[in-house]
Amino acid sequence: MSEVDDTQTLDREQLRRLFDLRSSYNAHSGGDYTDDPYPMWAQLRARAAVHEGTVHELTGHAGAASFHGLPFPDRPHFSAFSFASCDTAYRDDEVFASSPDAAGPEADDISVTSSMLSMGGARHRRYRSLVQPSFVPAKAQWWIANWIERTVHLLIDGFVDDGRAELNVDFAAAIPVLTITGSFGVPVEQALVIRESLQRPMEIVEMLEPIVAARREKPRDDLISVLVEAEYTDDDGVTHRLSDAEVYSFAMLLLAAGSGTTWKQMGITITALLQRPDVLAAVREDRQLLRSAIEESLRWMPTDPMFSRWVTRDVDFHGVQLPRGAVLHLCIGAANRDPARWVRPEQFDVRRAPKPTLAFGSGPHICIGMHVARAEMAVGIGALLDRLPNLRLDPDAEPPRFIGMYERGATAIPVLFG
Repeated sequence: MSEVDDTQTLDREQLRRLFDLRSSYNAHSGGDYTDDPYPMWAQLRARAAVHEGTVHELTGHAGAASFHGLPFPDRPHFSAFSFASCDTAYRDDEVFASSPDAAGPEADDISVTSSMLSMGGARHRRYRSLVQPSFVPAKAQWWIANWIERTVHLLIDGFVDDGRAELNVDFAAAIPVLTITGSFGVPVEQALVIRESLQRPMEIVEMLEPIVAARREKPRDDLISVLVEAEYTDDDGVTHRLSDAEVYSFAMLLLAAGSGTTWKQMGITITALLQRPDVLAAVREDRQLLRSAIEESLRWMPTDPMFSRWVTRDVDFHGVQLPRGAVLHLCIGAANRDPARWVRPEQFDVRRAPKPTLAFGSGPHICIGMHVARAEMAVGIGALLDRLPNLRLDPDAEPPRFIGMYERGATAIPVLFG
């Protein structure tokens, strides 16, 4: 199969159904929410750091939502809105656990929640250390050279002669899913099938089984080989390799995170720049500003503005009594615009002095793929600026809007160039 054919095997309609936030596929996480939540989050944060209730209820979104920490109707729910409260909860995994079950997942279960996402303490550190070396900043070039750069340029090849394109679903959405499935050795024609099957783990296992078996027999320079060769030492000093079930749960976590977040953040960044032509021109002229623009986008509008923690004991937290068993939702969207930490926090300012945000979380569970995500955005947006002169929003098309409650992103990004 030729390189051009590689990306032509992506079904554009399937891409839109899976990645357009307005589609029914994404309604479960509040994809039908179209208002701007930030004014209400500012009011809530100004009144108190922590409130009783869920983020979407407190925001005024009446629809049901399913996301990290939701729905859990049998538990009391609280939400934190200040930077200090969210950061404290992220860093204290003894009081604020990442899983409703203190014992963590069973090793033989196969699902995203059976991975290190739901582990705590020494067990989490042990499993995270197995894949951490593949995601450190020094490994970014490994991802770029093997998967990201080629995918980015093949996608641009598909529309560079047209003078127009839609950059959200037709460009941004495809990059992370092809990067992570490519790193697993999954062929392009199966990439979207895997994305669509995330809620049906055994279907993904069927697709990964022959790859895992082949890598156990003969490892390659890819991520599945890293997983099958990884070794850890248990509390008794005995060395183990990951079981197939553990490899599959690891793989599903990386697939869900890798294919589900970065594309939306890339779309937010592209839209923010296109809506500010003077800023876009400055970034095009001085590429050092591109990194700043990406970091500012992560602060200004993180694509997943809420994650949750489970309270392991009764605690007085920022003046609110949280009972053991409660769910605490960390509204990092509000925390990242806390005026106690940033001047003019509502403003998208690519020249803002760098300061850590909560876009990738914090503490022991900080996003392991954050440097890959940054690399995908930098390579993708940099290539658009290199290859599409006079890039601008299409004035005759509906302008992009930011929508979504727990998964925020742009609608469509219609552009002209040349």
